Amino acid sequence: MTPTDLIPNDTTLWQWVGTELPYLRCQLLAQWQHGFFTRQFWPHPPEKLTKILTPMATTYQLQQIHGNRVVKPSEGIREGDGLISQEPKQAIWVASADCTPILMGDVVNNRVAAVHAGWRGTSQKVVGEAIARLVEEGSKLENIRVALGPGISGKVYQVGLQVAAEVCKSIIQEGETPEAILAIASGLNPSPLATDSQPGRVRLDVTLVNYLQLRQLGIEAQQIAIAPFCTYQQPEYFFSYRRTKEKKVQWSGIVSN
Repeated sequence: MTPTDLIPNDTTLWQWVGTELPYLRCQLLAQWQHGFFTRQFWPHPPEKLTKILTPMATTYQLQQIHGNRVVKPSEGIREGDGLISQEPKQAIWVASADCTPILMGDVVNNRVAAVHAGWRGTSQKVVGEAIARLVEEGSKLENIRVALGPGISGKVYQVGLQVAAEVCKSIIQEGETPEAILAIASGLNPSPLATDSQPGRVRLDVTLVNYLQLRQLGIEAQQIAIAPFCTYQQPEYFFSYRRTKEKKVQWSGIVSN
């Protein structure tokens, strides 16, 4: 498995844009207008946020269902957890409040994608579905750049053993029982699991699991950036459902060229 020193941790790849209304940009996606927006933009909808990025772009979003469905705007499907662009000036958006928002783009054909990866979608390899659809549309793996935006940190995300096993099974093939899967996952370097003081619970790094899924697909470490922020631990910037139980979200979007 990927050594710890290959986990993308270059904080210089991430920049804040704006002061009173800050949002995040990732240098890997510099050729596209994009942003990981913060709680300061609540409750503005994607249609309004699109105008901050590209005023003339057309906005697309889905009713997120915590699954692995990835669609194109022309398909007319309203529910899913991933969108890929088909034409220039398509702004595609996902919402999150602890789940990992993922934006990606092909540096050659300029096609982009946005993915909502909660633990359920991660267990169903939603990010892999997005990569597969990009490849179907002509992308090559070496041309794809991926930014994993702010989600809840694995240091604080407490889950039950069954949930942890379901998520970790997406990167482990040999374990047949939840106990075996968790034992193998705990021995990985890096491991998405950490111990918890409460019996029957562990800490789970969903973002890291998505990173490892990407690596297993053949996306190199230098093609991926992981945001050095936690929605739970940084309330000044982000909503966190785990922290407040409020159904408020921050939007993340990217515009195709």
